Amino acid sequence: MIGLVQRVSEARVVVDGAVVGDIGRGLLVFVCAEPADGDAQAARFVDKLLKLRIFPDDAGKMNRSVQDVGGGLLLVSQFTLAADTSGGHRPGFAAAAPPDVGRRLYERVVELARAAHPQVACGVFGADMKVALVNDGPVTIPLRIA
Repeated sequence: MIGLVQRVSEARVVVDGAVVGDIGRGLLVFVCAEPADGDAQAARFVDKLLKLRIFPDDAGKMNRSVQDVGGGLLLVSQFTLAADTSGGHRPGFAAAAPPDVGRRLYERVVELARAAHPQVACGVFGADMKVALVNDGPVTIPLRIA
């Protein structure tokens, strides 16, 4: 499972002109399932997200998690994180899970996150989404769970 984690002061997802998910301070997380991923990877992914210490403590050191600061999670499916750009100029996406598997695992990530964290918003799997964010720091962390 691949993720791109951005610490944000605010973020939202719009589909067909309507806001479908938004948070204030927290983490915007782009989520991509790979073909070999399953429920175990989804569980480790959520656990890592909730415990990732990328918020500042009182000394300004990145030492607090999204749970520690009471921040939100905005989870957005993004199969393009699995892009292969080693060939020509058009990326290949064979490393992403097929859509049915990707949807199930994305929905599992959302379900697990909601069971463990009070503030979870999400995008719409497979939709044309407009994502707006204010990156705080900026802090952007790639995350890969095998």
